[in-house]
Amino acid sequence: MEFIIFLSKLDKEILELLIKANYEVEENKIECFINKEIKGLHNFVENKIIICTENAKRKTNYRNEKPRLNKDNFKTKLAIRKALRHEATHAIQKCNNNKTVGDIKNLEAKLHQSKRRSLEFSTSNFSGTYAKEVEAYILEDKPKKVKNMIKKYCL
Repeated sequence: MEFIIFLSKLDKEILELLIKANYEVEENKIECFINKEIKGLHNFVENKIIICTENAKRKTNYRNEKPRLNKDNFKTKLAIRKALRHEATHAIQKCNNNKTVGDIKNLEAKLHQSKRRSLEFSTSNFSGTYAKEVEAYILEDKPKKVKNMIKKYCL
């Protein structure tokens, strides 16, 4: 799976915990090609997370060149890491009797304006509820919290 090369040490731990929690993590499946806007998705029924690496690379102008600076392909790394954490949050919600874990009113206030468009896209195109998506967008920036919540709710 190519997306693993973009993950940090902490994100690799999240991936390992998801697998330990009986999740399959796959890459670039048909769902990614049907909707080229998505970077990841959670299949609730099959306990499966799909990372759309090719979509993330395209959306972040990935260049397959020798890295010159740390900045090379930074946006791609960030997009894939956030996609994994976002979908891991949905796994945590499933482990929590299909409910959010945090106080949504509190989380909603922290939601950055740039994520509100993504939130609109997610809730209008996918089955996620508003509250679950708010939580997932907040937690995609908090890898330590995601890791600890997988341990708490899924293992």
